[in-house]
Amino acid sequence: MNHKEYEWVQENRKALLDFCGEMPLNDFTREMGFGWQNVRDTLVHVANCYHAWLGSFVLLQTKKPITPSEHLPTIGMEEIRVLFEKADAYVYEVLESYALKWDEPIVQPIPWRESREAISMTPRKLFLHTVTHEYHHKGQIIAMARQMGYEPINTDVLGARD
Repeated sequence: MNHKEYEWVQENRKALLDFCGEMPLNDFTREMGFGWQNVRDTLVHVANCYHAWLGSFVLLQTKKPITPSEHLPTIGMEEIRVLFEKADAYVYEVLESYALKWDEPIVQPIPWRESREAISMTPRKLFLHTVTHEYHHKGQIIAMARQMGYEPINTDVLGARD
């Protein structure tokens, strides 16, 4: 994946965040019984994945990439947008810094876990994981919105501008 392809991911995300930002708080945080339970927590989880695998594991820029569950009730749409802006910064740094090392394994412990057992992952695999993980949960968010009676907007890559 390159910068242009990731820009499509960002366009889709912006559409989703704008859509979710229009929800009243009681719907944004309504427990739906699947996934990460509600739209807010799912969005935070998605951003945390970028922070964890790219910002922490690949770039070693943070040891605490996961938002503690006790902080979730205080997080609103603006904080979520900031989490994704930082995620974007991690993505672009990985794309630049690892362009020639895309498939070289990084062997080390997972920085935010207590276990010191090393794992081996390539930047390419972790980048692909974070993007596919986002799309998986985007589908859950759209399903949550539909169950609440919303008509979600198109967030498919084919709906992105060229």
